[in-house]
Amino acid sequence: MTLFRLMCLALLACGLLPRVALGQETRPPVLLTAAASRESQPLSGQWTYGKDLYRTGLTDINGWVAKSRMQRFRDIDVEAEEAKGGAGFFEFDLDRGPLMTIPGAWNAAEPELRYYDGLIWFQRKFTPRPLDGDRAFLRFEAVNYRAHVYLNGQEVGRHKGGFTPFVVEVTEALRSGENRLVVAVDSALDAQTIPTPITDWDLHGGITRPVTLVYTPATFIDDATLSLGTDGRVTGEVRLTGPQAAGQRVEIAIGSLGTYSATTDADGRAAINIRRLRGLALWSPDTPTLYDVTFRAAGDQVRDRMGFRTIAVRGSEILLNGQPIFLRGMSLHEEEFGPNPARNMTPQASRALLTEIKEGLNANYVRLSHYPHSEETVRLADEMGLLVWSEIPVYWTVDWENPEVLQKALTMQTEAILRDRNRASIVLWSIGNETPVSGPRTAFHSALADNARALDPTRLISAALLVERREENGEVVTAINDPLADKLDVLAVNTYAGWYGDDALEAVAGLKWSVPADRPLILSEFGADALAGYHDPDMRKFSEEYQAAYYRSTLAMADQIGTLRGMSPWILKDFRSPRREHPVFQNGWNRKGLVSETGVRKQAFDVLAEYYAARSDAQD
Repeated sequence: MTLFRLMCLALLACGLLPRVALGQETRPPVLLTAAASRESQPLSGQWTYGKDLYRTGLTDINGWVAKSRMQRFRDIDVEAEEAKGGAGFFEFDLDRGPLMTIPGAWNAAEPELRYYDGLIWFQRKFTPRPLDGDRAFLRFEAVNYRAHVYLNGQEVGRHKGGFTPFVVEVTEALRSGENRLVVAVDSALDAQTIPTPITDWDLHGGITRPVTLVYTPATFIDDATLSLGTDGRVTGEVRLTGPQAAGQRVEIAIGSLGTYSATTDADGRAAINIRRLRGLALWSPDTPTLYDVTFRAAGDQVRDRMGFRTIAVRGSEILLNGQPIFLRGMSLHEEEFGPNPARNMTPQASRALLTEIKEGLNANYVRLSHYPHSEETVRLADEMGLLVWSEIPVYWTVDWENPEVLQKALTMQTEAILRDRNRASIVLWSIGNETPVSGPRTAFHSALADNARALDPTRLISAALLVERREENGEVVTAINDPLADKLDVLAVNTYAGWYGDDALEAVAGLKWSVPADRPLILSEFGADALAGYHDPDMRKFSEEYQAAYYRSTLAMADQIGTLRGMSPWILKDFRSPRREHPVFQNGWNRKGLVSETGVRKQAFDVLAEYYAARSDAQD
C-alpha cells in the first residue's frame, strides 16, 4: 500500500478529507533529471500565435467537437488549401499569425494582451535530427496554466499547473524533415485551479520558460539524486527507464572525491548509500561549494552541479551543517527588472535580482514566492550561496474539500520537489500561504506535509500562517493559533502591523508576541508600500519615509521575539498586481518593494541592509 493511500485512509477515517480515488501516483512518468546536460535542441525563439478567447479551437458551442475550420492544431497549409478554392474555408492560420518571443508571458508582448486571460495557440516548426534508435522528448519548463500539446496534428500531451516542468515523449510522433508543434495555452483560473483567480500578483499566460527537444538512448537515466544526511552518509537513487533498465551497473563520480557504484533492480532503480565522503567541503552561504557529479549507466550519462549540506532543527534553533543560523532574507516574485516584466528569467535577469539580495542587502536567504521559480533562479542560488524557501501556490484559499484539487496540489508539489531535490540552496518546502483555518483546510495541508516528507525527508517543512490578537495575562499579544503548526518543523507568520489594521506606527516596536518556545519562528512577510521618489516629511503612507520608519519599528519588534530565527520581508522589488489600482501611487503595481520595478532603491533598503550587516557581524 502506497504512502499516499495510507495517508488518505487516515484522513478519511477522521472525516477530514473528501472521498478520493486512492492509489493515484503523483510522480510524473518521465522526469529527465539534469536534462540541461543532455543533447537537446532549443525550441525557444519566435513562435506564431493566435488568440482564441472563446476556445473554439478546443470545443464548439454546447461542448461539441470543434469545427475543422477552427482546429488550430491541424497539420495543414491553410494558404495552400485556400488557393485551391471550393466551398470550404478556415478561421485560423498559424503559419501567417503574428510573432511572439518564447519564453515570456504574453501580457508583456503586446499592449492588447496586457490583461488578456484565456486561450492562445502557439506554433513552432522545427527539424529534428534522425533518431537512429534513440528517443525524443519535449520538455516544457513551465506553461501557465493549462497546456494541450500537438505534434503534426496529433495530441501528444496535456498538463495543468503554471510553474512546474513536464515532459512529453514524441519518439513515435516525430517525422523526418519539418515538424509542426502547436501548444494551446489557457491561462484562465477558476475555483478548482491552484492558485484560484484571487491573487496579489500579475495575470500572466503563455509559455513562460524554455522549451527543448531532448534526445536520449532507448534506455536512459531518468532520475538521479543525492543528499547528505545528518549522519554523514550520502544517500540517493538512480532510476533507469527503457527495455534494458534492470540489472545495470550504475557509476557515480563526485568531483575528484571518488567514484561509487550500485546495480539497478528489476524496476531499474539503484539505491545509493555512501558511508562517508572523505574531503567533502560542505555547501553554505559563505562557501557555496559545488561539485561536478556524473551519473553513468547502460551507455548513458547525465551531469549535475551539486552541493552537500545538512539542515535540521534543534529546539528553537535552525542548524545548517550542525551550526545555528539566522536566515537574513527577502521575499521575491518572479519578475525581472524593467517597466514591462515578461517573466523571462534569463541568467542575467535572475542574477540581477539575487545580487541585490545577497550583496545589496547582506542576506543569506530568499523566499521564492508564491510558486516554484525558474530552474535558472534556483541554480543561481546554489552558485551564489542563498538559502531558499520554495512553495507551491496553495495561496489564501482553494477548494479544500475537492479531492481533484488535492490531487492537483500533490502532483504540483511532487513536480517541484523532484525538480529541485539536488539543489543544496533549498532548505524549506512551504505548504501554504495565509490560508484560513478550518478542518478540511488543515487536512489538505497535512497531506501536503506528509507528501513532502515522503519525497524528501532531508529538508524542513514550513507554511506562512495567519496570526490572531488575543489577551494573555492582561496584555494584548499576537499569537499563533493554528493546528497546522503541529505538522511544521519551522513556524512562519506574515505580519503587517503598522500598514494594515489600526496599529499606530509608533506602537509597532512594543507589540507583544506569544509563540511556542520549542520551535524556530520566521517572519515570512512584513512590509509597507512606498512609491520610489515620493517623499513626505509628515511620513504619510506610500512615502519612502513611512516605509523606512515602518521597517525600523518592525525590526525593533522582531528583536523582542526570543525564538525568531529568520525573516523574509515583503518584498525585494515592486511587482505587477491588477488589484492595486491607486491612480497616483500604484497604477497596477504592488509598491512594497525595497526597490522600484526598474531597480531604484528606496530608503528602507538601507535600513534593512544595515540591520542584516549587524546581524551578520554578530553571527560571525
